[in-house]
Amino acid sequence: MQPILIKVSGHELDDAAYLAEFARIIKALDAPVIIVHGGGAEITGLQKQFGIEPRYADGLRITDADSLRVVEMILCGTVNKRLVRVLTNAGLDALGLSGVDRGLVRAEKMPHPSQDMGFTGQIVRVRGEVITDLLAQGVTPVVAPVCGGEANNFNVNADHVAGAIAKAVGAARVVFLTNVEGVLVGSPAAVVPTLTPAQTQALIDDGTIFGGMIPKVQTALGALAGGVQQAVITNLKGLQAGGGTVFAG
Repeated sequence: MQPILIKVSGHELDDAAYLAEFARIIKALDAPVIIVHGGGAEITGLQKQFGIEPRYADGLRITDADSLRVVEMILCGTVNKRLVRVLTNAGLDALGLSGVDRGLVRAEKMPHPSQDMGFTGQIVRVRGEVITDLLAQGVTPVVAPVCGGEANNFNVNADHVAGAIAKAVGAARVVFLTNVEGVLVGSPAAVVPTLTPAQTQALIDDGTIFGGMIPKVQTALGALAGGVQQAVITNLKGLQAGGGTVFAG
């Protein structure tokens, strides 16, 4: 059976009630599941505690050397192990790892026309067999988006990692869980049930889709182009009910 990849954003990963409901829904899904998680809110909080001002370019975090240490602590440590604990307590055989482990996701420095992105990375390759071997053993992989490079690790956007792994393992569906039910358009705002690539680009161009939603929709479209059958942006309620915005060619 083809797996489902679920990318969960960091907005509510410190909420015990949310995590319990998330674990319950994942346990009930009738397919092997891969989880890729973010942790941006907690990264930002710890950056500020250390006197580091968060900086962004095109919705992506600019990662200097001190920020990379924070990213590794939060993503590979705090958030990853919290998720694994909750999923294990719900009865799943969950295993936490990062893109560094076994060379799962290799990265290089992300170029930018006007910003030095520091240790923010872009994906070079994915060892899909690392994930498929775990799934064959009944394991639920929980992946932190810190990825290995030649001389150092890189902070890679979790949406990009999710899309790349989904393509590498031939996932049936990739679901980007966020804090909204889907892509919202209009006044009053309502979820768009389906979007084509052309419609998506038009919404980016007119500013309807902006900030951190841009890499989500671009990754959703990239996953489709890479052979993933379906890409969805939704929240926990939409995951359970089959709602959200579905991207199709």
